[in-house]
Amino acid sequence: MTTAFDLVVRGGTVVTDTETRRLDVGVRDGRIAALGEHLGAAVREVDAAGRLVMPGGVDAHCHIAQRSSSGLMTADDFFTGGVSAACGGTTTFVPFAAQHRGQRLRDVVAGYHRAAEGRAFIDYGFHLIVSDPAEAVLREDLPDLVAQGCPSLKVYMTYEALKLTDRQMLDVFAAAARLRAMVLVHAENSDAVAWQTSRLLAAGHTEPRHHPASRPALAEGEATHRAIALAGLAGAAVFIVHVSCRQALAPIIQAKAEGRRVWAETCPQYLLLSAADMDRPGFEMAKFICSPPLRSAPDQAALWEALSDGTLDLVASDHAPYRLHDVNGKLAHGADAPFTSIPNGMPGLELRLPLLFSEGVVKGRLTASQFVALTSTNPARLYGMYPRKGAIAVGSDADLAVWDPDREVVVSHAALHDAMDYTPFEGLRTTGWPACTISRGEIVWDGRSVHGDAGRGRFVARAPLEH
Repeated sequence: MTTAFDLVVRGGTVVTDTETRRLDVGVRDGRIAALGEHLGAAVREVDAAGRLVMPGGVDAHCHIAQRSSSGLMTADDFFTGGVSAACGGTTTFVPFAAQHRGQRLRDVVAGYHRAAEGRAFIDYGFHLIVSDPAEAVLREDLPDLVAQGCPSLKVYMTYEALKLTDRQMLDVFAAAARLRAMVLVHAENSDAVAWQTSRLLAAGHTEPRHHPASRPALAEGEATHRAIALAGLAGAAVFIVHVSCRQALAPIIQAKAEGRRVWAETCPQYLLLSAADMDRPGFEMAKFICSPPLRSAPDQAALWEALSDGTLDLVASDHAPYRLHDVNGKLAHGADAPFTSIPNGMPGLELRLPLLFSEGVVKGRLTASQFVALTSTNPARLYGMYPRKGAIAVGSDADLAVWDPDREVVVSHAALHDAMDYTPFEGLRTTGWPACTISRGEIVWDGRSVHGDAGRGRFVARAPLEH
């Protein structure tokens, strides 16, 4: 018998950002070749009866093989991070190529290509972090890198080693506008954070539990408003990353109502955790240090509403993997270090989709199609990968996640696949989990075992914004 396909995912309910239908998915040469009922024979089949078949996740905000300005390397590289992502249903990610001051951006990106080559497990792209927008960087490096498929860059309004002045941000926005590149902004008012931090330290409030108070919501809200205003002045598109609070949502809502080119994301930690979770003994509090910090229950409710009504466009992990019990991680400055000296960030690549499915779809806050849009289709569209990624359509890459919507899992780091030594979501009960992940037609996770070698992932050259 002649086989029509390399792989058929048979009998499942296909969920896209616009519809839900009972369909088989036929794969040939790594791409989706057919959609329909009762497709012909295949070399290999996946029985998806009773399961949901969704586009593989696209995580558009994560830190992989990235060295911080203080010299610390993240725990996950392109292999361990890619395996972890795949086991959670994500088939493409876009980490950062981080420029430090004095570096040429083109040299930075070349270094990240070398880090990914031979190690990448899933497909990937790069956002550019610009911390030194010298004329040569903006006039020479940036146009070349956008043409090479990196049409997005990130700037910081906080952190001494990374932050730009308003004038520098305007220069970056103007350059990005000429190139139709997206500018991602970490929006926190640096001076407000520094002022508040100095007051806390002077009062002897040095423990990690005081980190949220050092970065008030008003500082995030003001910086978000300013970033949107500066982008508008320069005629640039702007994307606000890791929105954590109501004060930051307000200017985003206003800008969208005015028809401005403004988009935004949030992350699972801001939807599920709060500052109250930092009430832990000793150094365990350091698990929950991230910036912007964890907020309040009312902020969580506002973020869920913003996901449901379209104010927020996607959910990313902001995976920033610094091990807890490691001198190259959170312990870099010792167990008694003040909160200002503890590396920022939480792991979350593998859990991004299961957490949002359980807390969003299962609990009725989101439809399954909204889930697909927020975790796959929207990031693929915004960052120039659609319809190659983020779609279940003939001609698209065969990146699929087959979900068991009823599987109950108690989160345990021991069962995860990253290079970390903890998860901030330990013990959380979830419903719904990826039973199978398919990357370009290859089954890379079958619910029990990982399949595939380091280096199978490919660089995805992304297109600039259409307008």
